[in-house]
Amino acid sequence: MNRILNSTLSLLLIASLLTSCQNTPKAKKEADAKHEKSCCSHSMHLDWTRNANIYEVNIRQYTPEGTINAFAEHMPRLKEMGVDILWIMPVYPVSQAKRKGSLGSYYAVADYRAVNPEFGTMDDLKNLVKKAHDMGMKVILDWVANHTGWDNVVMKDHKDWYTQNEKGEIIMPEGTDWSDTADLNYENKEMREYMKGSLKFWINEADVDGFRCDVAGMVPTDFWNEARAELDSIKPVFMLAEGWKPELLEKAFDMGYAWDLHHLMNDIAKGEKNANELDAYFAKIDTLYQKDNYLMNFITNHDENSWNGTIKERMGDAGKAFAVLSFTVPGMPLIYSGQEAGMDKRLKFFEKDEIDWTRKDLIPFYTQLIDLKKTNKALFNGVKGGDLVRIPTDKNEAVYAFVREKDGDRIVVVLNLSKDAVDVKLNTEAYAGAYSDFFTKEKQELAKETAMSLKAWEYKVFVK
Repeated sequence: MNRILNSTLSLLLIASLLTSCQNTPKAKKEADAKHEKSCCSHSMHLDWTRNANIYEVNIRQYTPEGTINAFAEHMPRLKEMGVDILWIMPVYPVSQAKRKGSLGSYYAVADYRAVNPEFGTMDDLKNLVKKAHDMGMKVILDWVANHTGWDNVVMKDHKDWYTQNEKGEIIMPEGTDWSDTADLNYENKEMREYMKGSLKFWINEADVDGFRCDVAGMVPTDFWNEARAELDSIKPVFMLAEGWKPELLEKAFDMGYAWDLHHLMNDIAKGEKNANELDAYFAKIDTLYQKDNYLMNFITNHDENSWNGTIKERMGDAGKAFAVLSFTVPGMPLIYSGQEAGMDKRLKFFEKDEIDWTRKDLIPFYTQLIDLKKTNKALFNGVKGGDLVRIPTDKNEAVYAFVREKDGDRIVVVLNLSKDAVDVKLNTEAYAGAYSDFFTKEKQELAKETAMSLKAWEYKVFVK
C-alpha cells in the first residue's frame, strides 16, 4: 500500500528467551523435537516452494514502455539468475476518482477482473504466465482485498459492500492516509463471495499460481481461510500475506513478512542496535510461529524503496552483508525490481519513474545467492531446512556467526555487522573440518578455534 500498517510485537516481551538461540546442538535438537510435536501434522506447502526465492515485479517502472510485454523481455535474464516466483504488482485498472498523482496507486483498484490498459491486455498477461511456466517459474498476482478505488465497478450498485459512517457515507480505511481508497465491509457476505469469485477468476482465466495479499491482516482471517480452500480446489496455490500475524499462516497463507528482521537490519546498519539483537528476533520467531511456517526476508521492496529510502540510504555500505543474511537465515528471500542492478533511487509511487538497468555488477552476486539457496539443503524453507545455531565469538556485538545443517549439507556464515574492521575468534569446535569458501571457491579449514580478520560489513560463507 501507499503506507504500511506494520504492527510489531516488542522484543522486550521475549528477552527471557535469548538463550534459546545460543543452545548447544544437543539442547537445540531436543527443543526442536518438542516443537515439532506441537506443529501441524501436515503441511500446505507445495514441494517446489521448499528451496524457492521470490522476485517482485513493478511493471510500471520496469521498462521505458511500462508494459507487460516489455517486462517479458527481461524474463530470460531472471530465469538465468534462478528466479522461481514472479510476484507481479497489481495489474488491474487504477481508479481515476481521488487519484494520487498523475497515474495513481496500483492499490486503488477500479476493476478486480480486468487488466490496466496502460500495462497491456488480458492476452498479454496470459502469455506472460504461460512464458513463465514454460521457463519453470511461477506467477502470483498482487491482490488488494481490504479496499477499492472510489470508482470501482462495484461501488455504484453495491454501496452496502463498503464501510460507512453514521451519515451513511463510504469511508477510507480507518487509521490510514489512503484517501484514494474506500474501505470494504467484510460483514457483507455478498461482497465476500464476489471477492472470492474474483480471485478464482485469475486462476481460471490466466492460470496464475497464487496471490500476494496486500495488508492481509486488515481483512478477517476467516475470509482468507475460506478463500484458500476454494482456490486450492481449483489448483494448488501459493499465498503470501503482507502481514505477520501467526494465525494468517495456520490455514490461509504459505508465507508472511519478516517485518521485524527487516527493521532490525536497518537499525543495525545505522549503529542503533548490534548483532546480539538477532538472538532475540530468532527466539521470538521460534516462539510465535509453527516450525513449518515461512517468512519472507527482504532488504527492500516497493514500499520500503518509495517511502523509507533506498538500500544505500537505509543501510549504507551494509546492503550486501544483509542480503547474504536474508538468503542464509530461515525464510524465503525476496529481490525487488532493480535490486540486482544496484538501484539507488526512490521510485516515485504515483508517477512514471524508470529503473536504470545499466549497472550489471550485482547480478552475479544475486545469482550466486539464489544458487546457494536452491542447492544447499540446509537453506531449504520450513522444516526441510536446517536449524540456525549461533557460533560464539569474542566479538558477539559486532559479528554474527551461525551454522545450519540438513541431510549432509552444512553452511557456516560469518558476518561483520559493524562499520569497523574486526579481528575475531570463533568457537568452531563442534563444526571443525574442511570447507570451501562459497564465493571464492578456495579451500578453508575451520579449526576448533578459528581466527579471522573482517573488514567493515564483510561476510564469509563456508560450505561443506
